Amino acid sequence: MNLSARIRLAALTCAALLPLSLPVSAAAAEAYPDSPIHFIVPFPPGGGTDNVSRVLVHGMGEGTGWSLVVENHPGAGGNIGISMLAKSKPNGLTIGMGQTSNLAINPTLYARVPYDAARDFAPVALVAAQPTVLLVRAESPFKTLHDVIAAAKAKPGSLSIANSGLGTVSHLSAVLLAKEAGIELLTVPYSGASPAVTNLIGGQVDLSMSAPSTAASLVKGGKVRALAVTSSQRLAIMPDVPTVAESGYPGFEAVDWKAVVAPAGTPAAVIAALNAAVNQALKRQDVIDALKADGSTVMGGSSEQLARFLATEQKRWGETVRESGAHID
Repeated sequence: MNLSARIRLAALTCAALLPLSLPVSAAAAEAYPDSPIHFIVPFPPGGGTDNVSRVLVHGMGEGTGWSLVVENHPGAGGNIGISMLAKSKPNGLTIGMGQTSNLAINPTLYARVPYDAARDFAPVALVAAQPTVLLVRAESPFKTLHDVIAAAKAKPGSLSIANSGLGTVSHLSAVLLAKEAGIELLTVPYSGASPAVTNLIGGQVDLSMSAPSTAASLVKGGKVRALAVTSSQRLAIMPDVPTVAESGYPGFEAVDWKAVVAPAGTPAAVIAALNAAVNQALKRQDVIDALKADGSTVMGGSSEQLARFLATEQKRWGETVRESGAHID
């Protein structure tokens, strides 16, 4: 079931579970916010989550006139920043960007996390989703995903695949692909995306899973070849690269999504105001263009949809982490 289908299912489930919607207090909504909103990004400046966050924050500020301040609090795979958010006052003046790692992967990957991903956050809205791209170096004999699968089946464990770190989406999307295709790949984790791609180009590894923006620039420079993307649809910045699904594995999808969340207990009226601001920003053409240029698909939707989506993703990625054997003490 792809991302869009999972969101639609979430909406239908929520509709069945919630017979009536609670009215939003107009007075509460009008009074909010009465001071700048702190927007926590649990990763360093310049990364994928930071880029999406800044594009969104700009759009929200332009659309509402609110003052939003981005604060980067990186560390421990996003655990530090998202934990700070969980412990903030639930008044809507501190919100942040959750994503696949800190809300769905890390609770199983890490022996201990300083927050409860299922209980400590109030969902606001899904923002965007970004796939990974399967790359080979330009001189590789592999021209298609089918070539890779055939070689891996002929010699199980002989092909090495680089990723940006154990438990990252680039790692686990390869785990899901290997499971779907019935193959065994030799996982080679690196400390980040840059050294992983560098060693791919240098011939130290056979394959790599990379972010679309990185992949697109390397493909354009003739250094690598892109074989498939893990989204349900082709990307605007790489229209000639087929999806894994259309390459013989219908329904396959593995994406790194981003979602705005607030501390649990944030008033419903504030959540509604934030949700409206996020969805309004995601309709701005400058926001759409910026996210597409980064290889992201614009999402949006209600807070109820996000709540059900998070529950589904936490279960799905948790199972994938356990199957991969990845673990961080």
